[in-house]
Amino acid sequence: MRTLKDRSGLSYAELARRMFTSSSTLHRYCVGTSVPSDYTVVMRFAQECGATAGELAELLRCWMAATGSVTEQPVVAQPRWKRPVGVLAIAALLLTVSAAGGPSSRPQSLGGQWISGPSWVRPPEPVLSTLFGVTLNSATGAMPSFRVGGVRFWDGRTRWANLEPRPGEFDWTVLDRMVGGANQAGLPALFVFGGTPPWAAPRAPAMPYDDGSRAAPPDDLARWDAVVRAVAQRYSGRIEAYELWPIGNQDRYFHGSVETLVDMTRRANEIIKASDPRVTVVCPGMGELWKPESQRFLQRFAELGGYRYCDVAGVKLFQRTASDPPEDMVDLLAMIDRTFHTAGVHPTLWNTGTTYDIPLQGSLDAERAANYAVRFYLVGMYGTATNLRRMYFYNWGGTKIPIVLQAEGGAPTKAALAVEQLQRWLAHAQIRSCGHGLAVNQPDNVWQCEFVIDGRAAVIRWTRTGTATVDAGPRDAVHHLDGTVTESGDTIHLTEQPVLITER
Repeated sequence: MRTLKDRSGLSYAELARRMFTSSSTLHRYCVGTSVPSDYTVVMRFAQECGATAGELAELLRCWMAATGSVTEQPVVAQPRWKRPVGVLAIAALLLTVSAAGGPSSRPQSLGGQWISGPSWVRPPEPVLSTLFGVTLNSATGAMPSFRVGGVRFWDGRTRWANLEPRPGEFDWTVLDRMVGGANQAGLPALFVFGGTPPWAAPRAPAMPYDDGSRAAPPDDLARWDAVVRAVAQRYSGRIEAYELWPIGNQDRYFHGSVETLVDMTRRANEIIKASDPRVTVVCPGMGELWKPESQRFLQRFAELGGYRYCDVAGVKLFQRTASDPPEDMVDLLAMIDRTFHTAGVHPTLWNTGTTYDIPLQGSLDAERAANYAVRFYLVGMYGTATNLRRMYFYNWGGTKIPIVLQAEGGAPTKAALAVEQLQRWLAHAQIRSCGHGLAVNQPDNVWQCEFVIDGRAAVIRWTRTGTATVDAGPRDAVHHLDGTVTESGDTIHLTEQPVLITER
């Protein structure tokens, strides 16, 4: 690196300006006191110094030897090298240098057009507290003792089978308690219809619960109309939103046709709006959307006009396993957006759940649990460009899940306190953009969202995996999730734990 730098005739300051990093960082690389953690930094450095493909290959071989890195990238044959190493060959193929030079020069992707800039930018708009929701796994009426923006009722014995154990006889005890607790805490409540009583669908398969709930519509849809009407009339003005089935595209929860589910949605919407026109109706949730059959059900529901009968589309955004980075959910959002675009609909999205097997996925350690819980909601902000507006974390009150926020009756965990800190950071914030990687002049593994807080620019940054060192720029106060604030030097060391970077 030192040889290339000297030959280029560029100063450390000029190279740092072009690479959007600090001159002291580049100096450490060139004198050998530190090694770049990301090979794309080496590529960018070589590009700005005018390296040939052969020099780049040699530089990357040295970087791999110094870091002990290995790659599973496919080998691309190059006539200059008899035995190319995959990442080296790919890097040489990617390397392009614009005639103008400078920071506008970027590697070209093998998969498509290279676009520089955030994933989205818009005029600043407030970060709403209702983004920060939780699903309650409780029947006591207790609410979280840390800060949240909304609650969802499902795993607290408020299913239809619990409310109407016998035809026409309703037991409102638990739901009254839950709604009362939410109202007293000032939290908007989302009630989920679902779990048909055994008497209403005696031949239907059971849901995975111990109350006899059936995973199918009632034999007579007039029964569905009656329970929707009873709930909507009793809680008019006290429940903010209704989700019309927990998961519609999985047999374990709904054993019926798409056509029937669309009809149930239409009927319920008419009944609920007649009782309270201001209430929000959420279409049946759609889960496991990485599976083709689940995607087909979602698309068919849209094609049949199901989303005409609700205000919001319910989706289950979650990684395949809890140990996968939360940013994997962005790929699901892109798929959902494409599906809706094909069907010609663009509903608002609420993330209302998770996967059935989440209790079997094992616990995360306290540090990763806190990081992932915060990034769950940051991904929600990242997804606002595709109309995502709410995130209901699963769950509050339970303990048999990978990330526990608070056991009912216990103290908030480190993860819960980290989520609360994120909400404090953004209590008066407006979000303006999100992006990641080289497109926003950051290392490949860095994600960020930009805000305006009390009239000042601010950014939350984190890594999807690993670490990265970035230029501090003019924003040199670093806020940490434990509440501490530090001042940076020329650079900021990023980890998988998000930090808020503001002007002093």
